[in-house]
Amino acid sequence: MNKLKLQVTIDRPKGYVDQFGNVYPLNYGYISGIIGGDGEKQDVYVISKNAETPIGTFTGILVAIIHRDDDVETKWVVTSEKEVISEKEIFENTSFLEKHFNSRIEIL
Repeated sequence: MNKLKLQVTIDRPKGYVDQFGNVYPLNYGYISGIIGGDGEKQDVYVISKNAETPIGTFTGILVAIIHRDDDVETKWVVTSEKEVISEKEIFENTSFLEKHFNSRIEIL
């Protein structure tokens, strides 16, 4: 099955601290041209061995969607084409934000 290849613009690079004091342990950004449930650009977590330092953009494949049952948003998870990441890895890498929501991970 072909995976959706995406170009992610990083607006919260690894190490970024948001207004609530959350420190981002990964690169986080958005997909231009795709609108999420909140009316803003679709948010994306980048989980990849090729993105372990702060970066500005990332090209990869969509491997999972995080559904928030108590929010209007979904978060997409993107990694490099040759990488395989588990649900456990996604959970561990995104729990810094997802712990505030009733979230579930859909592996694609």
